[in-house]
Amino acid sequence: MSLGDEHGDRTNDGFGGSGQTRTRLPGTSEDVYGGARRPVRTSRSLIGVVGVVVLLIAAIAFANQGGGAEGTSADTGKSPDSRPTAATGVRPVKGKAGGIPTGYAQDEQGAQSAAANYAVALGSDGMFNKERRQAIVAALADDSTRASLQSGFDADYSTDFLAQIGLNADGTAPSGSTFVNRTLPAGTKVLKYAGGTADIDVWCMGLFGLTGEKSTKPVTSGWFTVSIKLKWNGSDWKVLETSQRTGPTPVTGDNPISGSDEIADAVNGFGGFTYAR
Repeated sequence: MSLGDEHGDRTNDGFGGSGQTRTRLPGTSEDVYGGARRPVRTSRSLIGVVGVVVLLIAAIAFANQGGGAEGTSADTGKSPDSRPTAATGVRPVKGKAGGIPTGYAQDEQGAQSAAANYAVALGSDGMFNKERRQAIVAALADDSTRASLQSGFDADYSTDFLAQIGLNADGTAPSGSTFVNRTLPAGTKVLKYAGGTADIDVWCMGLFGLTGEKSTKPVTSGWFTVSIKLKWNGSDWKVLETSQRTGPTPVTGDNPISGSDEIADAVNGFGGFTYAR
């Protein structure tokens, strides 16, 4: 799922001592503004400083080439450590069906990437429009469960439900408002993997609500876990079943709350991602 490389902090040792710049305060016997000048470095000390810099540059270049420590991936050819939140070297998928990334590998990483992207699609504002919802389900559901998933989601997103949350019958927001429904995966976990099937949990943060001065449903955030059962259909992972539960929920931060217009601008201006581990 999709994440950047972790970089450790670099500590610059070996600086200071005779090469450190000292500041003299005005009014002292060594006041650089009124009296004596700061001594000029001799050519010998300058040569020493240049030598240290050259050695430091060489060391950094050598480290960047992966030739430093023994047992690294450059020496052994092994992949980086697979920590729970670390991205691997597997490239994200390039294919799409109905705007949803498709074409995952038949392994645990592929199943996790599929589950994360499917959670995003199933937790998008497109699910509130009948035509877009049916296209989403058709793109990610397995043939054996497509009809049941379609009917189940159609029942969930009924006209009465849309009216209850302040939307029009076609799932659009009232004039002057922006509807926000976005799912942001924070991580995935493999519960079960058997080659042709996979049970994946996707831990998510979600945004939901309506912007606008007259909105009675302001945009709020929440944490939840989406459980997805997947089946390999011979060329890709497809959804058999989904469910959702609340949490795990971290403590809310003390960030100041943004205004409705700022939220609307952010949702309209910031696009989503393809998630891949």
